[in-house]
Amino acid sequence: MLLAVGAGAQSWPAKPVRVVVPFAPGGTADLLGRIVSVKLAESLGQSFVVENRAGAGGVNGSDIVAKSAPDGYTLLVSGVASHAIAPILAHSSKFPYDPLRDFTHIALFGGPPAVFAIHPSLPFKSLPALVTYAKAHPGALNYGSPGSGTQGHLVAELFRQTAGIRITHIPYKGASRAMADLIAGNIDAVSNTLTTAGAHIRSGRARALAVSSPARLPAYPGVPTFRELGYPNLVATVWFSLSGPSGLPPEVVAKLNAEVRRVLQLPDVRERLRPDGIEPGALDSGEFTDFVSTEIKRWAPVVRASGARVD
Repeated sequence: MLLAVGAGAQSWPAKPVRVVVPFAPGGTADLLGRIVSVKLAESLGQSFVVENRAGAGGVNGSDIVAKSAPDGYTLLVSGVASHAIAPILAHSSKFPYDPLRDFTHIALFGGPPAVFAIHPSLPFKSLPALVTYAKAHPGALNYGSPGSGTQGHLVAELFRQTAGIRITHIPYKGASRAMADLIAGNIDAVSNTLTTAGAHIRSGRARALAVSSPARLPAYPGVPTFRELGYPNLVATVWFSLSGPSGLPPEVVAKLNAEVRRVLQLPDVRERLRPDGIEPGALDSGEFTDFVSTEIKRWAPVVRASGARVD
C-alpha cells in the first residue's frame, strides 16, 4: 500500500486539480489564484480549475478544502483573513477548522500592503499632521475599512493604538464600498488594500499618507511607509497563499512549492503584480507553515483589542 501511495504522489497530477478561492471573483485572492493556476497548468500539464466559493470571510471555502481528500487534487487559496484572523474573530470554540492542524500549508503567494488614505479636501499633507490634529480633537475624524476584523481595520487599529489617538471606525461591506464613500467625501479616510485604492491615489481622488509595506514602493515613491514614520510594528500585507487538506503527500507539497516559487518570479507575473505592491513569497513549505503560526499569534491581541466581531 505504501508503494502505491508513493507512486501516486510521484505521478501527480494525473487529472485536473481543483483550486478553491474562498472569495468572490475580481479580488486579490482571485487574481493570484488564477495567475498561478494558469502557470501551473502550463508547466505541469494538467488543468488547474479555479472555483470561487465565497462566504464568511473565506471560511466557507476553506472548510470545504479542510474536509477534502488529501490527494493533491483539491487546493485552496488561503490567506491572512481565513487563517489568521477569522478563527480569532469568531470568538467561538465551534469554528469549523483549525488553521494549522487541518491544513497543509504549501507556498506563500504574497499580497498587497494596506494604505491609509484621506480625502484630498482635508488639510493634512502627512500622517504626523493627522496625528497632531487627532490628538487635539479626539473622535473628530473617522475612517472606513472593508469591514470589521479585516486587515484594513486591524492595521488602522494598530496604528491608532500605537499613535494614541481616537478616530472613529466605519466598517463597510467590502473594500470598494469604503473607497467609493471616501471619493464622495462621506468619510475622512480609509484603511484599505493598495489593490483597491491604487488607481484613486494615482488619479488624485485620494491622498495616501502611509503604506504598510517594508519599504517605499517604486510605483508610489512619494508615499512613506508606516515604519519610516515611526511605526515599526506596522509592516503588514494582506497575504494570500496555497494550501491543501492536512496530510498531503510530501512529494506533492515539494513539487507545488517549487513550481509556485518559480511562477511568481516570472517576468510577466512580476510585472502584473508590481502596481499592487505585491512582493512574491519565497518560503519553503516548512517556513511558510511557521509564518502562518506567527501571523496567528501576531494578530490575535490586535483582534481582541479592536473589539471586532463577525459582521
